[in-house]
Amino acid sequence: MRPILLLVPALVLTACTAPAERDPGLKVGGAFGAEPSVAFPSGRPPDGLRIDQLSAGKGAKLGVGDVAIVHYTAHVWDGAENRRVDSSFARGAPAAFPVGRLVPGLDKALAGRAVGSRVIAAIPPAEGFGANPPQGVGPADRLLYVMDVLGAHAEGESVKGRAGAYAGVRVGGGRRPELSLPAAPPPARYSAKVLVRGDGPRVERGQLVVTQYAGAVWGRRRVFDSTWDSGRPRAFTIGDGGVIQAWERALMGVPVGSRVLVLAPPHSAYGRAGLPALGIRPSDTLVFVVDVLAAYR
Repeated sequence: MRPILLLVPALVLTACTAPAERDPGLKVGGAFGAEPSVAFPSGRPPDGLRIDQLSAGKGAKLGVGDVAIVHYTAHVWDGAENRRVDSSFARGAPAAFPVGRLVPGLDKALAGRAVGSRVIAAIPPAEGFGANPPQGVGPADRLLYVMDVLGAHAEGESVKGRAGAYAGVRVGGGRRPELSLPAAPPPARYSAKVLVRGDGPRVERGQLVVTQYAGAVWGRRRVFDSTWDSGRPRAFTIGDGGVIQAWERALMGVPVGSRVLVLAPPHSAYGRAGLPALGIRPSDTLVFVVDVLAAYR
């Protein structure tokens, strides 16, 4: 799979702080899950980290190590233009935030929040991107995030299912399926099989899809990547070219809660370039077992 690009560069979480009081002149409007309106007060923004919860959800609480599914907007709060610099609403799909690996201000704002909550965070440079900000943000800029927490996905989450087999490949049952590949030559064509069919809504183009997966190289019969090993689910927007063609074909239309086995010859995987960072050669056929945990828009 192509690398999943996080919208927020990863930093290690430090100690959490208690929420500060809301800035009295700041007004955030709109319903949860809809793009918020933000009216900034006049004058300079306040100093320090300010965090507040505008509405409290009743779902699962986010812990360090969880993946938070968040719809958000981000502004540079400079007391003048206060321009918006990022928005998941503008892209049409929410984002996956790995709690504990975000910039400190976002980690502190999200840890312990319940699904269904709307949270605002005014983040000074020292609690944000510091000297390495993303494009459009300066090293001294103070940021304002408005975040709606749509979902929480924990380390080790998976689809429950029995063992299965397809095209000589065996997949173990349970919460952490094992891949067993045959010694036969690899298949020449792409194919996929739903081993466990979920009862959730079908995955649609443009959604953010949350998965657990393991991938192996046919012939060498080794697992080259596994979210169960790396410690947290991964998410991607389906239909925008962010993952290999075999994944696009195999997962589109599959019900949430399914476990899918995917056979990906080179032309539907990494092709002529391969993926040297993971030891995948241009001629390698890949096998994936993918658990479809959720899909968001």
